[in-house]
Amino acid sequence: MAVAVISDTHLPRGARALPAACLARLGAADAILHAGDLIELSVLEQLEALGPPVHAVRGNVDSAELQARLPLTRIVDVAGARIAMIHDGGPPDGRLGRLRRRFPDADAVVFGHSHLPLLEERDGFTIFNPGSPTERRRAPRHTMGTLTVRDGRPAFALVELD
Repeated sequence: MAVAVISDTHLPRGARALPAACLARLGAADAILHAGDLIELSVLEQLEALGPPVHAVRGNVDSAELQARLPLTRIVDVAGARIAMIHDGGPPDGRLGRLRRRFPDADAVVFGHSHLPLLEERDGFTIFNPGSPTERRRAPRHTMGTLTVRDGRPAFALVELD
């Protein structure tokens, strides 16, 4: 199973759009995980129109419509791996341990908010921030991620879009 992972799309904003390479990966995926800050309901609808099921959580700047529609956290079963989702993973210091305690039954946590890609693993537990495909801020490139699961174990990869 191939899953596309994105966060912090912050759309619509002027002429900004999801990069073509991102859209291609999203459309070809078996599922899409979005870790919040879509901004408007139309962005969720655009993702849903691509075909794969979309699993999203709300971010801190999402519209009232998205706040009402999306949960703060969720756990998605991906081919036997339990993937928790939250927008804000909190401060960097102690993040992996804190998220492991918050989601004790999860194999991994996907989060966003900082726009800074991160992949960290310890003792079979992984945290992953795919960065942002549209608003890189302090990150050197626009990014997204992929998730594959083999034998119930999640494997994340960062994809540079620039």
